[in-house]
Amino acid sequence: MMPLKTLTLAPPPPPPPGLILFPCLNLPNKTLKFHQVLVFILTFTAYAAFHASRKPPSIVKSVLTSTTLTNGTTASNSDKGSFHFTRNPLQNDTGWAPFNGPHGPHRLGELDLSFLLAYSIGMYFSGHIGDTIDLRIFLTVGMLGSGIFVIIFGLGYFLDLHSFGFFVTIQIVCGLFQSVGWPCVVAVVGNWFGNARRGLIMGVWNSHTSVGNIMGSLIASSVLGIGWGWSFMLPGIFIVIIAFFIYLFLVVNPENVGFDLLGKEVEMSGEGVALVDSENNETEDVESSIAIGFFEAWRLPDVASFAFCLFFSKLVAYTFLYWLPFYIRHTAVANVQLSDKTAGNLSTVFDIGGVFGGILAGFISDVIGARAVTSVIFLFLSIPALTLYRIYGSVSMFTNIALMFASGLLVNGPYSLITTAVATDLGTKALIKGNSRALATVTAIIDGTGSVGAALGPLLVGYISTIGWNSVFAMLIISISFAVLLLINVVINDVKGKLNDGKWLWCRIFTR
Repeated sequence: MMPLKTLTLAPPPPPPPGLILFPCLNLPNKTLKFHQVLVFILTFTAYAAFHASRKPPSIVKSVLTSTTLTNGTTASNSDKGSFHFTRNPLQNDTGWAPFNGPHGPHRLGELDLSFLLAYSIGMYFSGHIGDTIDLRIFLTVGMLGSGIFVIIFGLGYFLDLHSFGFFVTIQIVCGLFQSVGWPCVVAVVGNWFGNARRGLIMGVWNSHTSVGNIMGSLIASSVLGIGWGWSFMLPGIFIVIIAFFIYLFLVVNPENVGFDLLGKEVEMSGEGVALVDSENNETEDVESSIAIGFFEAWRLPDVASFAFCLFFSKLVAYTFLYWLPFYIRHTAVANVQLSDKTAGNLSTVFDIGGVFGGILAGFISDVIGARAVTSVIFLFLSIPALTLYRIYGSVSMFTNIALMFASGLLVNGPYSLITTAVATDLGTKALIKGNSRALATVTAIIDGTGSVGAALGPLLVGYISTIGWNSVFAMLIISISFAVLLLINVVINDVKGKLNDGKWLWCRIFTR
């Protein structure tokens, strides 16, 4: 057996403070499985908190505008004429300047744009930064900053602030802090979980997006009646609290606590530095410690295709995230106009469907071994689902819930799959020899590009909704169609690869 050699380059960071304060959480007291579960729970909760803190703007939209359709308190389900806004004479609340005028929806769309554009730009930088520094510290800073600025936004209510510039500035800074979260959590999960059942694991894990949306909706709606500022304060406080748990207990890499990537214990030096038994291992570890370049990551196979597909897919998903409660509030269901609180609570059905969609898409992609094919199937089926929801969603509460659930399942399925399993797969391509330090960069490229679409969607709705909701749904269907087209070549290559490998023999019938 070759003598042990000590790695002197790029030593792993020390364990987090929580594991130092509680030695019982370290080897040999706890197994690899325990630490995987702990990482799963911490990253799941962290990003659920991120999404919970993003939800308040969509919940308070109707309160800020305090508007109704010109045909009275019952909204029309048709697109006859223009979708003009006037003050609702039955409401005592006059809205909140500068969002309560006839151009209120425009201002709200611009507010969404300021957050999401900052988020998408910040994503490109935060991903590369995350590959070069301690992800635990970076994630903690992002969560604390996000929470503080969500709270400051809510203080605008208590301080009676009405400057549009103030709210835009807060959203821009908050978007930059929020951009830290996604590359960090995906990179950490990618470090701890291998390729086996990655689609299913990531599908379950990525339900944090929908869970966070549900939490944010319920929390924000529950306190909406006592003042919209509280709808921001509580989610902001929540993410700050979770940030402290992340700082104390999140282990970024298995090696940090004495495991190698295969789950075996590795010998640790007195300084906490991993010991290896060959020069080859040392060379591989040194190479894998080098972060991949931004433009080099763009050239990885299929990264650009999935990134631009996510541009359109996320445009649709975030349109629902930011405008669904507003749409429900201004569209009668069974000839009944719902309240702001009821509309906010009902919108969670879309996110519940998203939970099942992410898990189902991940499971199917593992079974057939083709992420792109799974994504295209879900995207294609979402087109009739959205059409049916627009046409028949107002017939009854049952049809509204059923079609909203189906839409959430089909829209969020590919969105979840691309941002997690696909990004992790691409980030560990053979070209970079499984270098986990490329995960954050690749993830940031894919989700950052998607976030540009996410910024564009809500902005467009702010303007298009004044024309009619049929036009909004037409925009969403066109976006999904582009997302499908962008993956066609990837799908063809996947199918050819399966056929050449002797898999999917049943497909030969359709490819002759």
